[in-house]
Amino acid sequence: MRSSTTTGVLAAPPARPRGSPRVALLSLGLSLALLAGCVSPTSAQTRRALAPPADAPARVSAHAVGEEAPGRNSSESTRATMRARMQPAQLPPGSFARNPVTDRREVVVPDIRRTAVLIGDSQSAGKDNWPQLALRELGYTVRFVGAGGTGFVAANEAGDANYYDSLTRGDWVLPHGDPALVVVEGGGNDAFQGASDGDILAAANALVLELGRTYPSSRMVMIGTLSRSAQDGGGRRHEVDALLAELADKRGIPFVSAGDWLTTHQLKAFLADDVHLGPPGHRRAADLLEQELRTLKLGVAYTSINPLLQWPRERRPLE
Repeated sequence: MRSSTTTGVLAAPPARPRGSPRVALLSLGLSLALLAGCVSPTSAQTRRALAPPADAPARVSAHAVGEEAPGRNSSESTRATMRARMQPAQLPPGSFARNPVTDRREVVVPDIRRTAVLIGDSQSAGKDNWPQLALRELGYTVRFVGAGGTGFVAANEAGDANYYDSLTRGDWVLPHGDPALVVVEGGGNDAFQGASDGDILAAANALVLELGRTYPSSRMVMIGTLSRSAQDGGGRRHEVDALLAELADKRGIPFVSAGDWLTTHQLKAFLADDVHLGPPGHRRAADLLEQELRTLKLGVAYTSINPLLQWPRERRPLE
């Protein structure tokens, strides 16, 4: 399903030969170096992903922007900005307002503190798909942005860009204020298009940092790539799930791995094609995701409380 708010064309990266050997995860040294901004990007797309936002002050790097994570800067001006974000002006739902940090246009929604922003691909795009079903069962109003065929690096043939470009160019119109939960799902199209570990890691890292800047007091969770297990032919999809798990761990973000669900939870019988579930499969996968998110205390009962810099995340993103 194509998002109605995305425009522009971004060429997909060259596909890697499907049969080439691949180590599932980057070495620890490379991963840490890339997260610290010490490894030079290997593609123009990755360089764009790690570049500082257009509205960042001069000489501020993408990594420096990440240092503005919640709780890091205790100045009164920063606290005042966050109070204003968490208590937006009483504009009627459907009105547009500017995010004071990013200067991007956002839309006012009826109950921001019970809203989950879901970023994803075709696994998430439908209201009856498993991520949306699970979030509604947890009490959220779901605001989906994204499109089928896209991912952290992947763009689709219809002109929808990858997640980071769609966010920073303003292709998506996100809810105004700080939603209770921000959910990032994906990786399957990156696997299909042959994106490298380095490009996926760099683009996902840049997305997480920019989402933290956009919604500094919202809880965040990442959902991996629905796949078979490694022993059951999971292949590159399973590898990408593990790669995203590594990034989430280093950023202190809760992660739900779906990289072996088709095998472990016998969901293969409910596939509509090679990678997408039919309606009964979506319901079963939604039950699994709901249980995982409840275990992580990411139901609306926990996340809807206005935290004002005191939100209950066990670990904050790395500075």
